[in-house]
Amino acid sequence: MANSTMVTEFLLMGFAEGWKLRFLYSMLFLLMFLATLLGNLLIVTVTTADQNLHTPMYFFLRNLSILDMCYISVTVPNACVNSLTGNRAISVTGCAAQIFLVIYCAFVEILFLTVVAWDRYVAICQPLRYSTIINVRLCVRMTVASLLSGLVYAGVHTGNTLQLNFCGSNVVPQFFCDIPSLLRLSCSDTSSNQLSILASAVVVCGGCFVFIAMSYVRIFSAVLKFPAQEQGKAFSTCVPHVLVVCVFLSSIACVYLQPAAATEALQNMVLSAFYTMVPPFLNPVLYSLRNKQVKEAVRRVILRKVHSGAR
Repeated sequence: MANSTMVTEFLLMGFAEGWKLRFLYSMLFLLMFLATLLGNLLIVTVTTADQNLHTPMYFFLRNLSILDMCYISVTVPNACVNSLTGNRAISVTGCAAQIFLVIYCAFVEILFLTVVAWDRYVAICQPLRYSTIINVRLCVRMTVASLLSGLVYAGVHTGNTLQLNFCGSNVVPQFFCDIPSLLRLSCSDTSSNQLSILASAVVVCGGCFVFIAMSYVRIFSAVLKFPAQEQGKAFSTCVPHVLVVCVFLSSIACVYLQPAAATEALQNMVLSAFYTMVPPFLNPVLYSLRNKQVKEAVRRVILRKVHSGAR
């Protein structure tokens, strides 16, 4: 890792100054973390164990759940430990690893959400062609392409950030290492870094948002032709999906695209929590646990375990 820096470690910001508030926030974050792991682990277990859920849609949702468990694990456990122990130090190598993993998970998350939206569009708007358009080979190829492109994307942005010089304050105004915070600490010219972030955000986030928006517009147009009862079910499922995508992308845009002079540490921490914690927490509930097929599969898996244990 080539890094011409005079800083040997960074100091992350805690959740609050007082011990009681730090403890309270840490417990809230920890509970949210555990609930996220439990919800996503349940989805992975059920979609793997139940043969009825071995379909392209649940293949994508299982991948999304695995990613979400990894995503929230990158930031929250370390932040809670640091806040409770008061040890805020993180090495340059550790900071680089955290930057890489956060960018990687966020990038792949956007792609997976886009794929899920497209899967729903084909299922609702082209149901007769669904099995021919979305097959096992295509599912695997899209997943592998998302994972590999995420490595390239995260590697480029992490490498560009580590080439900067850090010769001033080493206090990161964030509860984990991210690029915008390090750009504010750098004493190098960061204009090229900011330009690359802007360009990639427009291409990746903007492109995925347009694709997701178009998919759901067509879905809503098709749903309006359904009977009234079916419309209510479809809208109650699709609208929360759109809201999660909007919260995820808008919070990323606010953190990464706003001018450095116009930012506050508390505001950044709240916005960062929205894009690193909220989607992994809500995705299993909105995409799967509200689904009738998943609920029935959970019952079947539990009954199967009970019967096998009784024997």
